[in-house]
Amino acid sequence: MTAQPGDAPDSRTRLLSATDPEAIHETAVLLQQGHLVVFPTDTVYGVGVDAFNDAAIRRLYAVKQRPLHKGIPILLADPDDLGKVAADIPPLARQHIAQHWPGPLTIIVPKHFGLPPSISPNDGIALRIPDHPVARALIRAAGGALATSSANLSDQPPALSGQQALAALNGLVSVVLDDGPSPGDHPSTIISYLGDRPVIVREGPIPAQALLADEALDDDMRQTGL
Repeated sequence: MTAQPGDAPDSRTRLLSATDPEAIHETAVLLQQGHLVVFPTDTVYGVGVDAFNDAAIRRLYAVKQRPLHKGIPILLADPDDLGKVAADIPPLARQHIAQHWPGPLTIIVPKHFGLPPSISPNDGIALRIPDHPVARALIRAAGGALATSSANLSDQPPALSGQQALAALNGLVSVVLDDGPSPGDHPSTIISYLGDRPVIVREGPIPAQALLADEALDDDMRQTGL
């Protein structure tokens, strides 16, 4: 019998090759049904669910053993989907999006009222578009937005391959979509735009200095009237 989203964890996690023409479609259907799946990104492997499915998001917290106060980032396929998940994109955030998306930059901006309350504990939402064709194809096929965390239990090392993800989450997710080793080996840089000034939440592949230098330049331009 096919496992349902509310059932106990699936002890028969399947490893699917991303090179299989049917694998992305099959994985997207599982996501639409509320299942947890692992997929590759440009940084580390992620475990994701439909970003608009509150029950699936809560199950993701439980499977990851992730504290509820940490929130779950959303991965998008295309910039056109920003309006579905963000209430506002500040000008500096738009500048950083133009410079660094798709890529290893996660932005925190005011979240859209239509998102499930479980996805974050406050008014912000973390967003990113990965620079990975398999990830973006899967996200697009599943509806455009996946609540995604690194494919590991909390406080454990992130998975850098499908096999590592399977070892970490076997029996806890329905599918691992395997595309070999990750092209990156560090989680993304995270920057928040919720306050008066941007704040680096986590250092990553994009240097904090480069992002904050943009903010200083923006200040200078305002002060000089440019």
